[in-house]
Amino acid sequence: MPLKTHLDDEPSINMTPMVDVVFQLILFFLLGTKFTEMERKIGLEIPRVTTASNLAAAPQRQIVNVYRDGALTLDGAPVTLDELGTRLDAARSQRSDPGVLVRGDAQGQFQRIAEVLTACKQAGIRELGISVMPMPPQKK
Repeated sequence: MPLKTHLDDEPSINMTPMVDVVFQLILFFLLGTKFTEMERKIGLEIPRVTTASNLAAAPQRQIVNVYRDGALTLDGAPVTLDELGTRLDAARSQRSDPGVLVRGDAQGQFQRIAEVLTACKQAGIRELGISVMPMPPQKK
């Protein structure tokens, strides 16, 4: 059995890569703040307006709910299938491209959802979505 005749060196951590990264971060932030100071010093006069108002918010999608019994609601108000098509057509004429989100009951008939999708297509709706809930992964 061989015996150890010398002591091993103590393990050490090489600090060079960490110092390099810290130095690079310091340079990045120093130069970044220098460029923002230069932008502030640009001789540019911002135009002024007499009346200031907020921009109109982006239009929200209209939500169509299809319940288990086949009942329909458009943004919470009960509608028939014919009324749905009429209201969506009116919304399309008011806004250039309204969006519609169809939410159907999982236990309901798919036929009713297909009728709603057809009514949306006939009304000229191009931005159409169907709401679903992701299932948790099953264990094998």
